[in-house]
Amino acid sequence: MKKKSELPACPVATTVSLIGSKWKLLIIRNLRTRPWRFNELQRSLEGVSQKVLTTSLKEMINDGLVTRKDYKTNPPKVEYSLTELGLKMMPIVDSMAEFGNYYKSL
Repeated sequence: MKKKSELPACPVATTVSLIGSKWKLLIIRNLRTRPWRFNELQRSLEGVSQKVLTTSLKEMINDGLVTRKDYKTNPPKVEYSLTELGLKMMPIVDSMAEFGNYYKSL
């Protein structure tokens, strides 16, 4: 996780720094329901490159929003899921979905 000294003074800017990219929000949206494997996430996020998905997941792990579970099997099996901190972002995602539905209804 980032140190307090590394975070913006504005709380909105802090939140945007954690989930401000299109892909991070969509990753959070998917992980809210269950753990996902990397390839599942990549297939579900049309247009995301492997590099961007890998970078986004690593950043979210470092920020404490996502956890990576390695089952240490052969073939390799790794799953990503939200942490307790990541689950705290669900009201934000819900509000965004609510507004998106409202906007589309206009």
